Amino acid sequence: MRCSLARPVLRSTRAKQAAQIFLSRHYATPVEYKPHEKDPQLGDYPQLPFVSTQLRPPKGWWDVQMRRDYGEVVHEEDDGLNMWTPDPPPVEPSTALRQFSITALCIAAFGYVIYVNVPERTSIPREYPYSGLVKELGGLEENKAIPEGEAEEDE
Repeated sequence: MRCSLARPVLRSTRAKQAAQIFLSRHYATPVEYKPHEKDPQLGDYPQLPFVSTQLRPPKGWWDVQMRRDYGEVVHEEDDGLNMWTPDPPPVEPSTALRQFSITALCIAAFGYVIYVNVPERTSIPREYPYSGLVKELGGLEENKAIPEGEAEEDE
C-alpha cells in the first residue's frame, strides 16, 4: 500500500522536473556571458553597483540622513546617487509616457466636447455709432469699425 501512494507523487514530481528541464532548455540563451570590464580610471578603488541610496531602508544606519554606515566605501558617483539627488522614478518611463498620453487625450477630448457643445450667442454684437466710438476710445485706428456704407457694398 505504501508503494501505491508514492507512485502518483513520483509521477507528478518527475513530470514537473521534465517540464522544468524542457522550459529551461527551451528558453536558454546561447549568448556567452561577458563580465563587465573594470573601469581603468578607478584603479584599485572598488567598482560598486549603480544604485541610489534613496532605495535603502530608512533606519539602521550610522548616518541616518545619508543612509550610510561609518567607514563605508563611498561610490565613485556619489553626487548622483546620494540622498540629495532627484528621486529615482517610481514608474517606468514607458508607463509614464502612456499615462501622460492618456491624460492629454482626455483633456483634449473634454475641450473638444465643450467646444462643440457651446451654444450660439442669444444676442447680436453691440454696434456703436461714429465708426465704433473712435474718438471716445482714444482715436486709435485699431478701434475703428467698418463704416456702415462699406459693409453694405460688400454684400
